[in-house]
Amino acid sequence: MRKLILGLALAGLIAMPAGAQDGYAGEVNVTGSRANTFDAAVTPHVVLRRRADNLILEVTVICDTRDPAQRREELKATLRNMIRAAGRDAGIELGVGDKVIAPFDETMLDSVIGSASKVDTSSARIQIKTPIGPDDTFDRASARIAAFIKSTPKDGRTEILGGNQWNLTLVKPEQYRGEIIALIAKDALGSASAFGAGYGVSVGGLNLPVTWYRSGPLELALYIPYRLEIQPK
Repeated sequence: MRKLILGLALAGLIAMPAGAQDGYAGEVNVTGSRANTFDAAVTPHVVLRRRADNLILEVTVICDTRDPAQRREELKATLRNMIRAAGRDAGIELGVGDKVIAPFDETMLDSVIGSASKVDTSSARIQIKTPIGPDDTFDRASARIAAFIKSTPKDGRTEILGGNQWNLTLVKPEQYRGEIIALIAKDALGSASAFGAGYGVSVGGLNLPVTWYRSGPLELALYIPYRLEIQPK
């Protein structure tokens, strides 16, 4: 099952909404160019807050052994070590991809290895993720990934380099559409009742996809960018 991903920068908690044009049946990374600056002035105040499903970190597996054939074999050996270690650890999964995240296995070794920016250096980018439990903190969840990186055997001159961009994932955001609409309806009817029995509501935009922004280190706020008007019946 693919998931949607929310960016979590180590530098701070800057909330970012995510568009949802594609990938709702899969695991989609929506950080980077697809994320726009969060605008609280236009985002509806009715949101569904929930804990994310996974914390994810992209790492670069890099090797600078001079001989190209040996360098490639050392990289493959370390990637295989990662796959085996993740298979023994219920708290770790591996994936590949930028926008669309797919499970990583040994059939993909050749496809993920490419040239790095340095001469005589090759690298592969891999996603490492861990499920977020109800009692997890960011430090506790990120420590599992850090421990996995540290404990994985590295072959030859291979290194596993972690980045500083931590992301969150959410499984099938559209499954929460009904719950969000129920919250919108409750709020809309309550707002109309404040004007008296002669008033009702008109709501538009409910056909738009579920969107979100990060509301905490491991929490997301899901919403539909609806429009509400209170009118005489």
